[in-house]
Amino acid sequence: MRIPAHSVCTAIRDDIVAGVYERGSRLTEELLARRYGVSRVPVREALRTLEAEGFVVTRRHAGACVAEPTEQEAADLLEMRMLLEPLGAARAAQRRTEAHLKVLRGLVRLGQERARRGNSDDLRSLGGWFHETLAQASGSPALTSTLAQLRHKIAWMYAVEAPAGPVESWAEHGGIVDAVARGDSERARTITALHTERATAAHRLRIPGRADRAERVRTSQHPVNITSLRL
Repeated sequence: MRIPAHSVCTAIRDDIVAGVYERGSRLTEELLARRYGVSRVPVREALRTLEAEGFVVTRRHAGACVAEPTEQEAADLLEMRMLLEPLGAARAAQRRTEAHLKVLRGLVRLGQERARRGNSDDLRSLGGWFHETLAQASGSPALTSTLAQLRHKIAWMYAVEAPAGPVESWAEHGGIVDAVARGDSERARTITALHTERATAAHRLRIPGRADRAERVRTSQHPVNITSLRL
C-alpha cells in the first residue's frame, strides 16, 4: 500500500517539533524513508511541503536541513497568532454551524471540569482542540491552515508553562463560545484577544542544546508506526 505523502509529512513535522531532529541537521531522503518505512517518493514530497511551511530549508551542498529560526522569527509567530486568533473567532461568530458549537461546548465542559479538579494533565491538549475547532468554525480554510501552522511552529520554538489560573482560562473559553453562539463578532474578537495575550505570556523560547531538549530527543528515538497515522 502506498503511504500518502501527507502522512509522512505529518510524521516528520511531529518529530521536528518534538526535537527528534536538531535544528540545522540534515534530513536525507534515504534515512527518512528507512525510519518511516516508506519509499523515497513520499519523503521527497513531504520535504517540499515542510520547506514551504518553514520547517525545512534546502542548503547548497547539504540538501534538506531542519530550519534554524531566529528569535525575531519566533517572536513574529506569537504576534501573528495574537492577530489571527481574534479574527478567527470573529469569523466563527458569523459562520459557525451547530456542529461546531456542540464540539466547542463539549470541550469547554471538559476543560472547566478538569480545571476545577486540578487535573491539568490533559488541559493543554483540550485547549489545542478548542482553538483548532474554533478556527475551523471560521469557515476559512486559509485561516484554519495558517493557524494550524502557527500552532505547530510555536510548539516547536516555545515551551509553555502551565497557566497560573486554569479555571479563569477556561472561563474565557466559555465566554468565547457564548459570544460565538450569539453571533457577536466583536465580543468574540475582544475576549479571544485578551485570552491570547494572557496565554502568550506563558511562552518561553526554547534554547537549542538545553538539557530538557536533549531529554526529548533521547526519549523520542523510536520508529514511527506509519500504520497508526491518519490516512
